[in-house]
Amino acid sequence: MGYKAPGTGQRLLAPDTQALFKKCGGTWRRFRHRLKQAQDPDAYALKTDQLQHLQQLEKDGAMDLFYGDESGFCLTSAIPYGWQFPGEHVATRPRHSQRFNVLGSCNATTNAVHAAAREGPLDTAFVIDTLDAWAATRTRPAVLVLDNARIHHSAAFQARLQRWEDQDVHIFYLPTYSPHLNTIETLWRKVKDEWLRPEAYLDFKTLKTAVWHILDRVGQQYSIRFTI
Repeated sequence: MGYKAPGTGQRLLAPDTQALFKKCGGTWRRFRHRLKQAQDPDAYALKTDQLQHLQQLEKDGAMDLFYGDESGFCLTSAIPYGWQFPGEHVATRPRHSQRFNVLGSCNATTNAVHAAAREGPLDTAFVIDTLDAWAATRTRPAVLVLDNARIHHSAAFQARLQRWEDQDVHIFYLPTYSPHLNTIETLWRKVKDEWLRPEAYLDFKTLKTAVWHILDRVGQQYSIRFTI
């Protein structure tokens, strides 16, 4: 049996059902966001098998596997939870502000992060320059996992692939409509939902400083136990 949460129409589990759910191995965790369109099942299966093979190669010490993606930050707080005293109702206020976008790559094993940012939209030239700088730091074969954003398939980006491959740096594209397979999404969620504090949103300069403070310390002061 269940009951409906007031005002939501959503049927929740009753306490005894929750206990049974936990006994069977169920856990309470955040739902993943998936795009509405369905993946091509054959292409999805092939790509996920290839990704698992890359993950195994990294475990065997044959190469480094990084996950890359862009994320944006502005003065509208994304912090969902916080301590509040009885009778206290902490609220956040959406604000129009400048926005800066970060292009990052993250290794799920070491938590190593390489990131670059700029105010305003990221164009192909910026992405290529950032990946050039990242590729120059690689000391052994590496694969960068990316989604299928248009900027990752532009003519200029495609023309750069051979140069990176000559450096033993390779791009692996995820299957379409599969953001849940990109491990760096966990990093962005941690930064926005947990590690940024409310005082970081005092003004735009403070926010940028706080974001860089975190990104520079991932793997040290801030760490993630990725599940892949």
